[in-house]
Amino acid sequence: MIGAWRRADRRERRAATLAAIIAAQALCAMFFIGDVIVDYGETGHLDEVHLAVEAFAALALSGGVAFQMVELRRLLARMDSMETGLRAARGEMAQLVEGFFDRWGLTAAEREVAMLLLKGFDNESVAEIRGTAKGTVRAQTAAIYAKAGVDGRAQLISLFLEELLADPQPQSRPAPGVR
Repeated sequence: MIGAWRRADRRERRAATLAAIIAAQALCAMFFIGDVIVDYGETGHLDEVHLAVEAFAALALSGGVAFQMVELRRLLARMDSMETGLRAARGEMAQLVEGFFDRWGLTAAEREVAMLLLKGFDNESVAEIRGTAKGTVRAQTAAIYAKAGVDGRAQLISLFLEELLADPQPQSRPAPGVR
């Protein structure tokens, strides 16, 4: 939860920084445009090279500001979309894990231990977190491995990695060596 808050805070700071840069560039563009208008009012034409270069710079800067505003909006929309997708993927992963736990018939305590194992905690840490004896955690992990049909933590984790890496929509591919 804190990580999500920090990401959102970082995102908002980044957007605010980009908006401030765009605002500064917009002020510069307005200054140049105003200067061109004043200079044009004094001379009545754009024949001078200095005035023509200033007018071009003002127009280019204005175009750049407009482009950056559009890109910032697109970037923010894309970031929102990615965040939504990430939340959905996290939810799907949680459902996947719960589905495995249901199929294996894990008890509530075994589910908690299995989740901590998947998060990378060792038995001693799991015992400390849960306030139980190390022997209890060892017995629970043995039961989890037996119910899952695996020999240890690495195989347990590999079950979930296989699901994550599996192609959700398998495409017909030729067998190895067949072209």
